[in-house]
Amino acid sequence: MIQNKVSNFSTQLNDPRYFQILYLGSFLLYGIAYLGWDNESFKFSIILATAIVTQLTFAFFTTKRYSSFKSALITALGLCLLLKTGTIWVAALASFVAIASKFLIKVKNKHIFNPANIGIIAAISLTGQAWVSPGQWGSNTILWFFIGAAGLMMILKVGRLDTTIAFLLTFGGFLFLRQVVYLGWEPTVWLHKMSNGTLLLFAFFMITDPMTTPNHKHARLLWAIILATALFIASNFFYLQSSAIWLLFLLSPITPVFDKLFKAKKYEWNLQRQLDKSLPKTN
Repeated sequence: MIQNKVSNFSTQLNDPRYFQILYLGSFLLYGIAYLGWDNESFKFSIILATAIVTQLTFAFFTTKRYSSFKSALITALGLCLLLKTGTIWVAALASFVAIASKFLIKVKNKHIFNPANIGIIAAISLTGQAWVSPGQWGSNTILWFFIGAAGLMMILKVGRLDTTIAFLLTFGGFLFLRQVVYLGWEPTVWLHKMSNGTLLLFAFFMITDPMTTPNHKHARLLWAIILATALFIASNFFYLQSSAIWLLFLLSPITPVFDKLFKAKKYEWNLQRQLDKSLPKTN
């Protein structure tokens, strides 16, 4: 009995979602304490409350897995960090759409869109009163290291390090060739672009969501390269604001195609359920 409880507790601690909550929460606290976000505290509270209530309500009528509030909290923290709006109901709408999409837009029991991503898209396109501010983090080198190191630790737990590396190498490589090699700009200009906090959060957290990225490693690499190439073109030749958010939304429906072409086991957050499936059945 005691051994089983200890084992269950240890399994819960190994849940990567705790790492995501810790690091995303620390970034939010950084913004409140040092970047002047304290005047948005009520908006953050609304986003968090709406996400958790929506998740638990859908869980009550569907899966009954109330521990899924951890996923809702991750989504809500992502919205707090990336979504900008001066209207409370818009923030609540983004949070509701983000969580509801996980239950309503699925293919083979796997939701298609990254919840935070579709929440931001809904707030921008449906209301015209929301946006993403790439410059809100600044380009502080310490912040770059902090986000990079924290993100690296998180994706190592989730197992999506390949996605982030492929994305950053592709986007950073194309950008370096254009800005430094072709245009002759100083490397510091390239570093300034690559050390943007919003870009790093996008690379380390949003596109590494194991529930909305392709299941197979090779498919994820190809998916990340396509996304990075499209982002380079959109941001450098068409100067589209928040192009990363829109491109992720537009490319997300490709994931089911990759899953069909590249067969691999679907990722599950519930580590204990994965363990149970791997154990031999006994009478």
